[in-house]
Amino acid sequence: MRARGTGPIHHARGRLIPRAFGALVALGVFIACGDARGDPPRAAGHAAAGHAAAAAAPRTHADTMLDSAHAVTARLDQRCQSATRMTNLLAAIRADSDSARADSIRRAEQDSIRLASADSLGWADSVHEDGARAHTTGRHRARRTRHPAAVVATQPAAWHAEVARRALGQAPLPGSLFPGCRVVAYYGNPFSKRMGILGEINPDSMLARLQRQSDAYLRADSTTPVLPALELIVTVAQGAAGRDGMYRARMPDSVIDKVASWAERRGYLLILDVQVGRSSVRSEIAPLLKYLRRPTVHLALDPEFAMSGAKVPGHVIGTLDASQVNVAADTLAALVTQYQLPPKMLIVHRFTRPMLTNHERIHLDPRVQMVIDMDGFGAPHLKRSSYLHYIFDHPVQFAGFKLFYKNDKPILTPEQVVKLKPIPVFIMYQ
Repeated sequence: MRARGTGPIHHARGRLIPRAFGALVALGVFIACGDARGDPPRAAGHAAAGHAAAAAAPRTHADTMLDSAHAVTARLDQRCQSATRMTNLLAAIRADSDSARADSIRRAEQDSIRLASADSLGWADSVHEDGARAHTTGRHRARRTRHPAAVVATQPAAWHAEVARRALGQAPLPGSLFPGCRVVAYYGNPFSKRMGILGEINPDSMLARLQRQSDAYLRADSTTPVLPALELIVTVAQGAAGRDGMYRARMPDSVIDKVASWAERRGYLLILDVQVGRSSVRSEIAPLLKYLRRPTVHLALDPEFAMSGAKVPGHVIGTLDASQVNVAADTLAALVTQYQLPPKMLIVHRFTRPMLTNHERIHLDPRVQMVIDMDGFGAPHLKRSSYLHYIFDHPVQFAGFKLFYKNDKPILTPEQVVKLKPIPVFIMYQ
């Protein structure tokens, strides 16, 4: 449907801290620590002082992170209630499958009646009309029998059965986002006004607009809580090779920290979006691990800019295989276990079939909730068609849908988006 262009992204550079200032800070910390230690305790009170010191031992950073993870898990579990929602969804899917199957049978029976009637009419025509008319009627009947309505009617049942088997058969862990909640995200990079709404307008206006957009989805579907999110492109594909020949630019920590502070201030989720260029998923995730350890930070992969061989981002549409997606999924799953985090969300953007190969081999793990996001801009009928071909026909787990404020004409409304099948749990705006 489209290929997004790339442009040079310049790294922000922080100012150096004078050595004298650093020395003063170190001296102050040393003096403060000395005052806090005080004189050595007397032998008589040594045991009691030891117990008191142990009781008053400062909490470590790991303790703080663990408490934060537990708090976020409890908050999400209370708000999303994904386990309960999953039970209800499975029941609805079974009902839909049974209904679709019954509808298929009913339509097949009606088609049989219509075809039998057509055959009778054809026999009558062959008696009363000349040979040419009878030959035409025969061709018409042949065309109808090659495209019976019952074939179309079986597709929803087949899709539901596949999703129920692969995606929804796993009980959500505590703190799972889906299917209990819906995420509405703004996409982009603060260095560029062309890459998405996140960097197009000033942060306060952008955050307020995201909140209004999220509220619109809650009005469209009041049964599903909405969680706003910021999707920051942290690894940006480049048209030039760069020093290491990887055709990508990594954003400095200062940029990630800035956008993370916007999200934290509002209580929003943060999604780190990776365009690998000629690098690898593993290599580009490695410097992001310190952020992905946080309970509200998630990951997205953009196959459009994943290049192989001598290809250059922006000149061709890239591709990722399930094996590379699994590298990201396994990494996130390990982080969830190690740091006792709520399940992570992993988003894979897609607007052509070759962008994601061997999708059926993607690892499904309750620690990582997989979203295949229908990317690409265009008229509503084109977007619905892409959603049908790349999401409906190739289910992985959860469905996402991307909209473009400037390029979708007209842009689908929240009321229209929540009526898509499957219902998207992730909505992104660029």
